[in-house]
Amino acid sequence: MPLNIPNLLTWARIVLIPLVIGIYYIPLPPHEQNLIATVAFIIAAVTDWLDGWLARKLGQTSAFGAFLDPVADKLMVAAALIVLVEFDRTNAVVAFIIIGREIAISALREWMAKIGAEKSVAVSFIGKLKTVAQMVAIPLLLYHEPLAGLPVVQLGNWLIWLAAGLTIWSMGYYLSKAWPEIRARTS
Repeated sequence: MPLNIPNLLTWARIVLIPLVIGIYYIPLPPHEQNLIATVAFIIAAVTDWLDGWLARKLGQTSAFGAFLDPVADKLMVAAALIVLVEFDRTNAVVAFIIIGREIAISALREWMAKIGAEKSVAVSFIGKLKTVAQMVAIPLLLYHEPLAGLPVVQLGNWLIWLAAGLTIWSMGYYLSKAWPEIRARTS
């Protein structure tokens, strides 16, 4: 594993996961719990963008970084969604759609890489839109309080349902791109 700034940022994102979850089990006022979890998640989301940008800018891309980065992203999102479901801030169906898609598409990408067709399931624009919707919705739902007169909970709920819709759309997109390979190998 190359020890460089991008990989350290990815590891930092993984280390933040227990904080996002654990803060809700520490006897603090709810406002403080929400604030700390939200800030930790936002820091993690920023490191997601920053580690990739730095890896390209500094010429520090690596196979390990390319593997670890999406794992860290999926773990952080899944952990936050589970907390949100537990505290009744989002619907379990939304969490299942998002987490289930991540598992399915990760498996599809792994299989496609094994058969040498990974380019057909490369990250798409719709996948990036889904990620943006998630990364904005989740902090709003973690914060769960009005902020500067904005209806944070309503905005978060709207965006997480939008993210779920984009999740289904992107899954369909990736499956359609992989379908010729799937069909050729299963018939």
